[in-house]
Amino acid sequence: MNTSFSKKSQRLTVPVALGTRSYDIHIQEGLLKETGQCLQALNVSGRVAIVTNPTVRQLYGNVVSRSLRQAGFRPLFIVVPDGERAKTTGWLSKILDQLVAERFERSDTVLALGGGVIGDIAGFAASVYLRGIVFIQVATTLVAQVDSSVGGKTGVNHRLGKNLIGAFYQPRMVLMDTKALHTLPKREWVAGLAEVIKYGVIYDRRFFQYLEEHIEDILNMESTPVQYLVKRCCEIK
Repeated sequence: MNTSFSKKSQRLTVPVALGTRSYDIHIQEGLLKETGQCLQALNVSGRVAIVTNPTVRQLYGNVVSRSLRQAGFRPLFIVVPDGERAKTTGWLSKILDQLVAERFERSDTVLALGGGVIGDIAGFAASVYLRGIVFIQVATTLVAQVDSSVGGKTGVNHRLGKNLIGAFYQPRMVLMDTKALHTLPKREWVAGLAEVIKYGVIYDRRFFQYLEEHIEDILNMESTPVQYLVKRCCEIK
């Protein structure tokens, strides 16, 4: 798969107005390379625990950690298994164990690098460690970009049901690099598009018409329509 990044595109920003918990969603091709700069803009510093899985680490771990180091942060990786099997209290405990072992403080950061499962478990860990430390979402799948990374839902599964243990915990910032979508398996891309279409059907007729008119460009992952659809879904949610 091609993991190269194109020249810088225009950044789109969606503000999430939640009073003292307000934050911005940033959408741009190649944004992973600017992760460190984005964190600097929040006036956070120190260590960054990058919670991710083996697949995403191989694809984007070096890009993100390099950007963080260049911006003066000290990144470390906490790697959990791919998929839903990571979304358990057992793996939550392992994340917390590593934060404790590394003596993370309230001034340090947990950064979720991946899709919905990573965002859920990393966000929940950030919400309970020291009663809440800085949490950053870096969403790399279409479902995460248009749905799961927006709204502050975090948590893990219980043996008796999904998402029975969790909390609402808002991130300080969400980063969405649409170039990362090019590495998705076709099945995941199509599943994400189903979520996108639901926004148009349920809420926005004009958006649904836009999707109809640009479906070929969207299926071909053309930059402009893909960034627009991610932005519009975030606005609607």
